[in-house]
Amino acid sequence: MAAEEKAESEDRMKKIKLSTSSKVFYGISYVFLALLAITCLLPFLIMVSGSFTSEQWIRFNGYGLWPGEFSTEAYSIIFKAPQRILKAYGVSIFITVVGTAVGLILTALTAYVISRKDFKYRNVLSFFFYFTTLFNGGMVSTYIFYIQYLHLKDNYLALILPGLFNVFYLLIMRTFVDSIPVALIESAKLDGAGEWRIFFTIILPLLKSGLATIGLFLALGYWNDWYNAMLYMNTEDKYPLQYMLYSIQQQTQALARIASQVGIQVANLPSNSLKLAMAVVATGPIVIVYPFVQKYFVKGITVGSVKG
Repeated sequence: MAAEEKAESEDRMKKIKLSTSSKVFYGISYVFLALLAITCLLPFLIMVSGSFTSEQWIRFNGYGLWPGEFSTEAYSIIFKAPQRILKAYGVSIFITVVGTAVGLILTALTAYVISRKDFKYRNVLSFFFYFTTLFNGGMVSTYIFYIQYLHLKDNYLALILPGLFNVFYLLIMRTFVDSIPVALIESAKLDGAGEWRIFFTIILPLLKSGLATIGLFLALGYWNDWYNAMLYMNTEDKYPLQYMLYSIQQQTQALARIASQVGIQVANLPSNSLKLAMAVVATGPIVIVYPFVQKYFVKGITVGSVKG
């Protein structure tokens, strides 16, 4: 009897020790993650404070976590013609929403097709997709194709089509599709469901986390794109936000160079603070949207999918 009580006492002590060590481990982990989060947040705080700091203060004192000399001159230059910025916002939102939605459907459909083992040409299609990751036509041939053959000069499609499909995203999506039990598809076929119904009513709902992940990548790509606008867009009203801000920066730098050549003092003309203000204007919507998408990253796509 005494031996049994001693064994129970030892077991309780082990559990207490394990519980204490777990608490210490979790405490250290939380502290470390908190410090890491603060470290990641500091550059963003410096960006915001620098955008509200006068150019002269930045030149002589550098950047800080708090505006040394508060100034909104950088934002006044950006929003000097607010209708231009609002139009650019509208173009960027339109391109991002349409491109992301269509890109998600294409990526999910393609991943579903090439993951089906009963599809005869899945290996051939996969080869054509993966081949493009090693070789491509280059910028010149792509430009000629869009301008001379598709006639997309100054057309919104020239901003949507280049980022519509990405083989790397296809590989990620295929991993999500492969995780779905084949029994679900076979059961749906036995119930008389067609391929389109299987895809839209069974496959897509189980791909929420994958769609959220790829959707965020696509949206970031469209939102941050300015290079295609520089190549294909001529009308200022059709400029997306990133290229509009890039144009404002180039105009400001050109004005500073011209003024310095004729001997005009340009020390107070925003340059560094203007760059930071443009970064704040451009990243604002993404920072707002990201928390609503983040929760899907850690979700299991097959949780509860095989429960009857």
